[in-house]
Amino acid sequence: MNVLLVGNGGREHAIAWKLSKSKNLSKLFIAPGNPGTAKCGINIDIQTNEYDKLIRFAKDNNVGLAVIGPEDPLSDGIVDMFEKAGIKAFGPSGAAAQIEADKAFAKKIMKANSVPTAESKTFEVFSEAKAYIASRDEAVVIKAAGLAKGKGVYVCDEPSDGINAAEKMMCDKIFGKAGATILVEDKLLGQEASILALVDSKNIYVLETAQDHKAIGDGDTGPNTGGMGAYSPAPVVTEKIMEQIIREILVPTVDGMNRNGTPYKGVLYAGVMITQGGPRTLEFNARFGDPETQPILARLKSDLLEAMLATCDGTLDKITLEWDERPAVCVVMASGGYPGDYEKGKVITGVDEAEKLGDVNVFHAGTEAKDGKVVSSGGRVLGVTALGKTIADAQAKAYQAVEKINFEKAYYRKDIADKAIKKNQR
Repeated sequence: MNVLLVGNGGREHAIAWKLSKSKNLSKLFIAPGNPGTAKCGINIDIQTNEYDKLIRFAKDNNVGLAVIGPEDPLSDGIVDMFEKAGIKAFGPSGAAAQIEADKAFAKKIMKANSVPTAESKTFEVFSEAKAYIASRDEAVVIKAAGLAKGKGVYVCDEPSDGINAAEKMMCDKIFGKAGATILVEDKLLGQEASILALVDSKNIYVLETAQDHKAIGDGDTGPNTGGMGAYSPAPVVTEKIMEQIIREILVPTVDGMNRNGTPYKGVLYAGVMITQGGPRTLEFNARFGDPETQPILARLKSDLLEAMLATCDGTLDKITLEWDERPAVCVVMASGGYPGDYEKGKVITGVDEAEKLGDVNVFHAGTEAKDGKVVSSGGRVLGVTALGKTIADAQAKAYQAVEKINFEKAYYRKDIADKAIKKNQR
């Protein structure tokens, strides 16, 4: 089967790497891809928002499955477009993808189906949001309702900071139309975990757990980013807690989407806070997480293409996925200055040396080829991912690999997976 993968980030490189190992794959095309995906298949010079070109290419090249990586095309209804053209596509419909693209929609689904989540209010007028935040005397979380590349969340311990965050979103429009509507939520306390599940509208197949590190600085300090690293599995999610997450969050959400007339197919990602009162839903994403995908797929031993086809065909109850018992850790190497202003075009060296360590994959996130060299082209540049016998071993190998890679002003957190190591030492 010929497969077209849409996207060009670290998530897509990890997906391309795993798909390339499938015995059912004939050709893998990646649009537009990056220098990393070029080693897994054939990069195609079509951008992720050039929908007509993507569909035309798929038809002309006998593509049997389109796999959609990023959230923007999903919310625009690219899966519907492919299916209308008679091409099978992995991902939710445009209507179902609103569970990520519109946080107000997601809250309505959660409230209607008694899914545990933080109390919240939705605002479209800044003066009303300001008055409400000012009336509170505890910490608040301000969220842009639309898609903001993982950066549209401000955790504010003081209401005054919450007002400033709301003003930036609604008046200064730092996230464009994504921040025109905001949610003001109670702050939940605990550890966050990423729960990814394949969903075929009636069956749910939960993947291995992971934990992301959103803040730019060590110790979870500084502004939020798209993710500075991740590890799998997440020891904070015990077997008992996972049963609770499936029973109280995933099942009622999938049932609720069906009742809403927006049945869900694809990957459903639940960001969950493990509080003293049990798991609480922070948000849903309508696709594989980035960078959680990197360590999760590094541990997947089964055929990803078969699992994706089962998701599309409604036969998830017929598959069983096998996993490497060894943990995996992904450390993101970012451009200096990210998530603020940063420079591009920095020459990257040492990737081959890093991968020679064994059980190491360096996934390209923000790179491009220029004059025969690989250079930085984004804020998050590489996802250095390693397996190890223990989480500490995986962490040590990942950082050993990071030390072999160089580009000017490279920045990375030094504490990815520390939480898991401390949890295991108790």
